[in-house]
Amino acid sequence: MAAAEVVHDAVDYDYEELPATTTLAMHLFAGAAAGIMEHSVMYPVDIVKTRMQVVGPAGATAAYSGVTQALRVIWTTEGMRTLWRGVASVVLGAGPAHAVYFATYEQTKKMLTMGGQQPSALAAGAAGGAATVISDALMNPFDVIKQRMQLANSTHRSIISCARSILRSEGLRAFYISYPTTLVMSMPFQSIQFGCYDLFRRSLNPASTYSPVTHVVAGGMAGAVAALLTTPIDCCKTLLQTRGASIDPEVRSASSMVQAARIIYQRQGLRGFLRGARPRVIANFPATAISWTTYEYFKWIISRREVRPQA
Repeated sequence: MAAAEVVHDAVDYDYEELPATTTLAMHLFAGAAAGIMEHSVMYPVDIVKTRMQVVGPAGATAAYSGVTQALRVIWTTEGMRTLWRGVASVVLGAGPAHAVYFATYEQTKKMLTMGGQQPSALAAGAAGGAATVISDALMNPFDVIKQRMQLANSTHRSIISCARSILRSEGLRAFYISYPTTLVMSMPFQSIQFGCYDLFRRSLNPASTYSPVTHVVAGGMAGAVAALLTTPIDCCKTLLQTRGASIDPEVRSASSMVQAARIIYQRQGLRGFLRGARPRVIANFPATAISWTTYEYFKWIISRREVRPQA
């Protein structure tokens, strides 16, 4: 009852539009917390997604047939710790990347919203796309390290040793060779996610009050839709980010999204572009739900603190 009263008291003002006194540091903190929560909670499923998307030598059979079977095989043959190998890279990268992401999103959305009106789904989607360019530039090297450590044949036990190995054998270019492909995927992913989130949130909660249930459902649905629609590009990104660990000469020589797509099609056909779709959707539904709920919670807390002294 007390919790309900707190939420009720907090909706006398519009928490969606943070007060003008809200500092950039507050946006950064909220975004960082959301990013770390999003990427770390569902990390084991992300490992399954990466391994299912890896393109092996021609004629090689798939090692995993499903998410549950993959988790069981990895757990029993490689140990439970393997399911979290590389998570430190995600935490280190996701914090600053998501901090910049959400701060850029808020500022861009405000710029695209004229006359103090409520931002539209289109404005939210455009703001999400703009924020992606900056945040992915920060996150891409950490993502490369993460995926290398997620591979079954990985011998790296720390992100430092992995980074040094990649730099020594493949050069600095290896950390950004997938950046164009990442942007091609992330731009529509984030635009779809932000646009759908704004649409679902307003449909479920027209009053735009703070509602954790609404943020969980809207965030999860938006993430699942975006993940499914962008899986083909994610398959190309995975090939480029893991090419240095492949024993296949053709895979190792791939240097663009077009080349990656050609290899996937030749080896696996059209179905190859949907490999990892299920674990990707499974991971993104709760991950984005957690991310949005965490971010909206901190926005709510910030708004309460900013407005309360004026009461």
